[in-house]
Amino acid sequence: MRGLAISLALVTTAACAGARAAGPPAAPAAGASPAAVPRADAPRLVVLRAEALAETRRRIAAGDPSVMPALRKLVQDADKALRAPLVAVTDKRTLLAPSNDPHDYFSLSPYWWPDTTKADGLPYVRRDGVTNPESKRDLDQPRVAALGSNTLTLALAYHLTGNEAYARRAAEQVRRWFLDPATRMTPHLRFAQLVRGNPAERGSGIIDTRWFIETVDAVALLRGSGAWTAEDQRGMEQWCAAYATWLRTSPNGAHEQKARNNHGSWFAAQTAALALFAGDTAGARAIIEGARPRIGWQITPAGDQPIELERTRSYHYSNFNVEALTRLAEMGRHVGVDLWRYQAPEGGSLRRAIDHLAKHAATPATWPGRQIDAVELDALVHTFRRAQYAWGEPVYADVLRRLPEPVVRTDRSALLYPDAPAAR
Repeated sequence: MRGLAISLALVTTAACAGARAAGPPAAPAAGASPAAVPRADAPRLVVLRAEALAETRRRIAAGDPSVMPALRKLVQDADKALRAPLVAVTDKRTLLAPSNDPHDYFSLSPYWWPDTTKADGLPYVRRDGVTNPESKRDLDQPRVAALGSNTLTLALAYHLTGNEAYARRAAEQVRRWFLDPATRMTPHLRFAQLVRGNPAERGSGIIDTRWFIETVDAVALLRGSGAWTAEDQRGMEQWCAAYATWLRTSPNGAHEQKARNNHGSWFAAQTAALALFAGDTAGARAIIEGARPRIGWQITPAGDQPIELERTRSYHYSNFNVEALTRLAEMGRHVGVDLWRYQAPEGGSLRRAIDHLAKHAATPATWPGRQIDAVELDALVHTFRRAQYAWGEPVYADVLRRLPEPVVRTDRSALLYPDAPAAR
């Protein structure tokens, strides 16, 4: 509790200073969504909105109750991340990739289990939606999740409170995963989500590194701190460029790019984020424009996502796919592609998909597909807030009021999308 009190004590002073330095917000262009016009001094973010964060800083300075519960939760999470161990692909102690190189990322596909009809259990067989605990032991998927989650938590807490300790720890984590020669990941995913008893490489494992989207936004937030140097930035850009090249040119990447389910959406989101991070706006634009036909074949005029409805966790995967597509829509703001308001010739759209999710959010038992575990409410809250901020209207305010209040009030999306009406 003492750490939390110290961290929160920094908030008002830092936010007030930031608000004074920023001056009045720029006026939006006619028809623009809220806070759509970037400031010259705003961080170059990829998915997150710099102007929304500037508004959050002003609200923090005023002690606005619409953001303070979420800020307190963010600071608690950041203080935990300060104490958490740094992670790297070289942390593996009992299992290595088939290459025997500890720098090579290695994970097992989570829904594959030993075949009980075979003495050795091989090859493994698939049980959709049921995670094999083996996939979480001394492998790199939990580590890459910790990388993305902790780094963005720390960087966002630094940006909103001014606490340099958060920036230093975030920078240390990025260096450990990407830059330090002793611990850096080799920029490929040849050995991601392998299946025991099957020697084939699997493009589907590329979804593991969707956490890099959080990481590049975290790096953008760190660039105002002395903890992140110009040399760090160059090294990170070089690593991401090498990884993006592998994604574009490998058979693994070609397989994932063609995937018609959420895997293809997340591949597009990853590659677009890496392109924007590197300043390749033309490449990012091509990727984001390529999501238009994807919306057409993935989403029906009624808002269903038939491919995701086949899953045993169909509500989860329907929202998971929407999460990838809405990240692409947010990135589209930078390159003049409006996916938020796009309707495919077939009749599907993001609006219809999210409306369909909202219809069942407070009463998940009415969902038309299978959902074998509890719905992740924080992910839904984030989807609804992101969408209504983008559309500039309180379309999901009633749905958010019907969800558990503690989740809605403390969810980080209240800081990322402060004008969302239900956050007030």
